[in-house]
Amino acid sequence: MQPAEQAAQFLQRQQLRLATAESCTAGLIASHIADVPGCGGTLKCAIVAYSPDAKEQILGVNPDLIARHGLTSEAVSLAMARGVMRISQADVAVANTGVADDGAPDGTPAGTQCFAWLFRLPGKTQTVREYTETRRFSGNRTEIRKAASEWALERISHYHALAMAAGRP
Repeated sequence: MQPAEQAAQFLQRQQLRLATAESCTAGLIASHIADVPGCGGTLKCAIVAYSPDAKEQILGVNPDLIARHGLTSEAVSLAMARGVMRISQADVAVANTGVADDGAPDGTPAGTQCFAWLFRLPGKTQTVREYTETRRFSGNRTEIRKAASEWALERISHYHALAMAAGRP
């Protein structure tokens, strides 16, 4: 079974609605979920915020945060996820920002991808668990973007389990 099918089925079983905020993957995370038949109740929204000003204007990412940490950073990915969760009121938010080819002007190597996963705890609408990580993928631009989108989906169930365990009394 493909990562998208596994993630979509997991989200359906848990009755979770997903929102994505994507930069480098440019909508692939959401697109993979949308490819799964019957996922209509699972995907709430997807925002592609490719440019820094889109991250700032649409998702509310503070420009000072970008200046301090760089576009390819867990801090920016986390801010993107917080923004899409605020906008959508989804149960799960996934965000990605990174470099797919040639590295970045700040020296970030090609293939570097930063992710954030946020989970709103059931019955505790104000309690959100947050997780971030950085990975480096190899391949050409298309392969890196595909691998990053699949990784984002594969980690949903892992981080959901951590969030639920952390939310128990």
